[in-house]
Amino acid sequence: MKVGKFSFQLLNEGRGQGRLGKITTPHGAFSTPTFMPVGSQGTVKALAPADLKEVGTEILLCNAYHLYLRPGIELIKEVGGLHRFMGWEGPILTDSGGFQLVSMSALREIESEGVRFRSHIDGSLHFLTPEKVVQIQEGLGSDIMMVLDDCPPYPASTDEARAAVELTAQWAKRSKEAKSGDGQALFGIVQGGRYSELRRQSAHALMEIGFDGYAIGGLSLGEEKGVTFEIAEEVTALLPTDSPRYLMGMGTAEDILMGVRVGVDMFDCVLPTRSARTGMLFTSFGRLNIKHARYSRDTSPPDPACSCYTCRNFSRAYLRHLFLSRELLAYRLNAVHNLFYYHSLMRNIRQALSDGKMDQFQQDFFSQREDKGGTSKDEGGEIRC
Repeated sequence: MKVGKFSFQLLNEGRGQGRLGKITTPHGAFSTPTFMPVGSQGTVKALAPADLKEVGTEILLCNAYHLYLRPGIELIKEVGGLHRFMGWEGPILTDSGGFQLVSMSALREIESEGVRFRSHIDGSLHFLTPEKVVQIQEGLGSDIMMVLDDCPPYPASTDEARAAVELTAQWAKRSKEAKSGDGQALFGIVQGGRYSELRRQSAHALMEIGFDGYAIGGLSLGEEKGVTFEIAEEVTALLPTDSPRYLMGMGTAEDILMGVRVGVDMFDCVLPTRSARTGMLFTSFGRLNIKHARYSRDTSPPDPACSCYTCRNFSRAYLRHLFLSRELLAYRLNAVHNLFYYHSLMRNIRQALSDGKMDQFQQDFFSQREDKGGTSKDEGGEIRC
């Protein structure tokens, strides 16, 4: 049921602490800072909409590029839009697919008018323009649409990053002009690689056009973490305070804490569900690899401090058995737990911001992991989005 147009209300902003806000969309409202589970193809892997609602999901991210290729926009429009097609009543943000086009560089060619590419599914030839990407997302009926942007791979030279900034600005202007109606929001995407001056140029160009919100793209592609958040802090300081800010493709709990503190409102990442499918669980004391033999007779829940469906009903021993037996239930129960963890983290962050206790919250967050021997890394190395 549609409840209203897009709006953003900033509830408070603590310098160096983070921002509290509320975003209203045609399909409901959600609080910020928020985390968006990724359902690129119209589903969050292994989970039904009822599962997502139970773990606390308020907004989903889907991918216009993937849905355009399969099952096709016309089919989704025929059944009443993406919300009805996938059985999700809450807000949806659709990514334009700019990042996916970067990752398939051997199959695509960027031109001033748009991107020409071959489908990774069947090799068919397609041409996406900024206008067509907006049209696709309007057909999907998502609540928040992203412009088509040029996201250069890492590391990009100054000239490559500058060219991407200029093309992204041109495409953003064309996207804004192509948008029809005011029911759906449209976000611009700040590019510029690791170059501060280019990031500033990109942000100012987008603000001159004017968007409902602003995303920071082209990060977490291989640069050092210090660089990632240095850039994010520089960009958020430039963006309007009365518009939401979205850090694309981030990430770990530690990433989210850092992002919140530099003024980011929205996050997304495949990490919680992808990790679930590898047997990696997120807990209050760090990461737990359910595959390990030490859990074969462990009757305790994955996280004694967690109240999710999985932890209330199942032991580590059972989850390990399911995973090693390749039972499909393993992926669902692991994903339920991991997303519950992420949404609980966001609720606790919002409460800390409301109470003005973000410093204490962050200190407790890390000390709990140290006290219980937890880790931010899998035994096999860091997991990235």
